[in-house]
Amino acid sequence: MTDEALVWAVDTRHLPLYWFPRDCPRCTFWAGSRTSDGDLVRFLDGQPERRVHLIEEAWLERVHEAQVYLYRLPGESFTQDREVAGYWMSRATVDPLELVAIDDLVARHAAAGIALRAASNLWPLWDAVVGSTLEFSGIRLHNALARPHPSPS
Repeated sequence: MTDEALVWAVDTRHLPLYWFPRDCPRCTFWAGSRTSDGDLVRFLDGQPERRVHLIEEAWLERVHEAQVYLYRLPGESFTQDREVAGYWMSRATVDPLELVAIDDLVARHAAAGIALRAASNLWPLWDAVVGSTLEFSGIRLHNALARPHPSPS
């Protein structure tokens, strides 16, 4: 069996999930159609349009200093792989239309109205989000600090 060569892309709506240095672990979440009023208040300050991106404090300076690049691609040969994730794929060779450098990622989040937060450890909030009714995405979590040990009772 041979591996099929694919070109992967992400749609514009999901692009902010990638406004980070490559290996940066992050927890991102937002309201969806099944999000409860309680979770909306608990996680999003009652604002259904709010998105939150959470990183570890140790990554904040790297996010400030990072420059990432994106390729604008022609959409004709792409088909959607998964609705929620926003991934698209093409079996054809694709020549980029443009290479775009993106910097000042913290300001980019602010301008997009995305709350960029930093915590000493991602896992407590991540576990709460995964157990909630929110929509979410976790990327590069294998690079996150270890889960904190539970406090003895």
